[in-house]
Amino acid sequence: MIPMQQHFDSVTYALGSAEIEVQMERVCPLLVFSEEACAFLSALSARILKDAEAKAFPDVMTLGFWCRPAALRQMYRVYEAEKNRIGRGIVFHIAPSNVAVNFAYSCLAAFLAGNASIVRLPSKNFPQVDVLCRIFAETLAEFPALFPYFLFVRYGHVQEVNEHYSQMCQTRVVWGGDATIDAIRRAPLAPRANEITFADRHSLAVIDAPAYLAAEDKERIAQDFYNDTYLSDQNACTAPHFVVWLGAAEKVKAAQELFWRTLHALVKDRYTMQAVQAVDKLTQLYRLGACFEVRQVPAEDNLITRVRVAKLTEEMTAYRAGSGFFIEYVAQELAEIRPLCSISCQTLSYYVVEWETLLRAVLAMRPAGVDRIVPMGRTMDFTLVWDGVDLIRTMSRVVQVI
Repeated sequence: MIPMQQHFDSVTYALGSAEIEVQMERVCPLLVFSEEACAFLSALSARILKDAEAKAFPDVMTLGFWCRPAALRQMYRVYEAEKNRIGRGIVFHIAPSNVAVNFAYSCLAAFLAGNASIVRLPSKNFPQVDVLCRIFAETLAEFPALFPYFLFVRYGHVQEVNEHYSQMCQTRVVWGGDATIDAIRRAPLAPRANEITFADRHSLAVIDAPAYLAAEDKERIAQDFYNDTYLSDQNACTAPHFVVWLGAAEKVKAAQELFWRTLHALVKDRYTMQAVQAVDKLTQLYRLGACFEVRQVPAEDNLITRVRVAKLTEEMTAYRAGSGFFIEYVAQELAEIRPLCSISCQTLSYYVVEWETLLRAVLAMRPAGVDRIVPMGRTMDFTLVWDGVDLIRTMSRVVQVI
């Protein structure tokens, strides 16, 4: 554990200190994908991937792979020609309370964009957060000049602290629900500061039934879907709550039976549901049934709750639950998913359906939402374009030469 130091009455430092906070206001922004940033991320990756404690957490190990040197080179290619791009200064991140490792991706993206970061850590006590704070500190010991670029803090809903850090930053990044964003926005920003908000979103999966039936490795497909959903308890915005099937009725029926049976075996072996989660699923089922024509699919337990609907509507997106709660629909054509592609729709994941076909269908709908189209099993893969926002370009500025 990292020793905690006090600042104000309500803030504790998980990484950094009051002295580091003072120094942070004097640090210079870096060029995007600077040598310093790439060297630090590479060292961080190496430490994560060999750390015995980190190996217990798949999401932490995924972060280690994300920032390894080969991955950084791939990311850099997008921005390689932009030699006149430099960081904005300090980025203040409000991490989501329900996703353990998101804060690390957010601040590392800001560092690649040339910035120092103040991060309000998740309010929930995730062990992954403590592991990463320790590894960040150990890696920074190799790069002492970079200590003023990272400050990880914990505090509650304290307006004066929000205002303090909001005034320090040149970019504010808010991950959370609409209520969280509204609360943070009560703290004014400096006149030249900008803001990126990642609000509550929903996602869906599209499965081609004939292709699924023809697949040999159905256990791997179940594992991919499990990773997309149960690993985050469907709390991540990327996690599908809607499952849309394509194909003839008899093919869909056979595919559904195999898909859910294979998934159930995996869930039963790996997942533990708490009583409060079961109650939440039942509550949402009753709420959904009171408003729409639905039918719950009978099951031997409540590890997977399937709710079949005869028609998709945008209003259904308000009746989501986690812990294995899926609203299921059989479509004759892709255009039928349009009601789900509202402004709050983030990720459309797919199995076998050609991504070009999906993209054409989505663009033809001219939807307000859908920011990502990804293969099943990769919904949680973090990229530098998120929710349609290019993080590097939004958290940096261009020095124009005329």
